[in-house]
Amino acid sequence: MEQRIYSAFQVTENENGTFSRKTTTLSTIELPRHEVLIRVHYSSLNYKDALSAAGNKGITRQYPHTPGIDASGIVEFSLSPDFQPGDEVIVTGYDLGMNTPGGFGQYICVPASWVVPKPTGLTLEESMTLGTAGFTAALALFHLQRCGQKPEHGPILVTGATGGVGSLAVNLLSINGFEVIAATGKSEQTDCLKSWGANQVIDRSVVDDLSGKALLRPKWAGAIDNVGGNTLATVLKATSEHGNICVCGNVSSPVLNTTVFPFILNGVNLLGINSATTPMKLRRMIWDRLAAEWKPKILAAIKKICVLNEMEHLVNQMLQGKCVGRNVLDLRNI
Repeated sequence: MEQRIYSAFQVTENENGTFSRKTTTLSTIELPRHEVLIRVHYSSLNYKDALSAAGNKGITRQYPHTPGIDASGIVEFSLSPDFQPGDEVIVTGYDLGMNTPGGFGQYICVPASWVVPKPTGLTLEESMTLGTAGFTAALALFHLQRCGQKPEHGPILVTGATGGVGSLAVNLLSINGFEVIAATGKSEQTDCLKSWGANQVIDRSVVDDLSGKALLRPKWAGAIDNVGGNTLATVLKATSEHGNICVCGNVSSPVLNTTVFPFILNGVNLLGINSATTPMKLRRMIWDRLAAEWKPKILAAIKKICVLNEMEHLVNQMLQGKCVGRNVLDLRNI
């Protein structure tokens, strides 16, 4: 495999403990020696990427580092019989962009066991408009349905509804027949949320109960929560009997203070969604559904195409909670 020189958005730890970020030039010789070398065409910005770029050692242990937990592109070299040069592929999750150089560079080298053949119903760009966010939203829908959640049971709440997972969850639930309640702190996005499939938009303060009560009057039949903290505690208290709640994020807080009463009196199920290590059989099934009957109708509406030189600004926006929809990184021409 001959050397390739490529551009990447790299994060460096400084001697004083601060972190700096810039677009730089790297060599494929510096990449880990795994089975599949991929020329990245697109990536996308996720909250985990912003944390890695900010120097969060819980995400990335060693720097300098190239974030990017999502990548789609073309196989250039493969030691695996499962993939040939020219194959269009997707990589999301596992250790990509955490401690393995990620999709914010024009090349990645990863184990063949991480690689998903791109379904024919998606373009490389569409697959990254979805990325980990879309995959997570679809995985949450899968687990809701697996646990018996049906549209006739009542509305599903989506918290953090204007974010990547939230916006796609709203649309996926809608196209599968569910009534959707979208909770957001961005009231100016109400019309967008309704165009994405929300039947009702509520302020996030409604999902921040401070009464101290163990249970509340039921307001929704289930939920997809991206916020955590007291928001999740409130969601639990106000979910109707035998409802299901998928936990996808912790934008507010990773701490959950609650009682056992939603579980033992109302029979509520709390479902953890870990998209990073989803088994490959289920992973490929979810991607196949996203390329077919579950393909969101809002991909063009929620995407914003960006380039490497914009990543510093976008990372800061993400950390400040100002991003809406999906920032898709185009790495084809630098």
